[in-house]
Amino acid sequence: QVQLVESGGGLVQAGGSLRLSCAASGIIFSINAMGWYRQAPGKQRERVATVTSGRITNYADSVKGRFFISRNNAKNTVYLQMNSLKPEDTAVYYCNTVPPSDHYWGQGTQVTVSS
Repeated sequence: QVQLVESGGGLVQAGGSLRLSCAASGIIFSINAMGWYRQAPGKQRERVATVTSGRITNYADSVKGRFFISRNNAKNTVYLQMNSLKPEDTAVYYCNTVPPSDHYWGQGTQVTVSS
């Protein structure tokens, strides 16, 4: 069984920071590229950031320079450090493989940025 459990979301003021965590189980974590995705109300789910097994990172233009993805293979965990948060970052954030598997979506973690 594959489980991806997101945590670390919450309510933060614009300009603030949050660090999200994604704990993976039932997967050979170290060989998979991993990503963070988000879905805001009324919008499609979008890819925010990815990190390959070789720790090469890519970011959506909307978060570039503000968000940073990293991974700890020993802990089967991927992180998303979010800085200089904006109200438009408000969304439910999910982790998944890259490309994502429809079978792996978890509950996500809510990030709300107030203005």
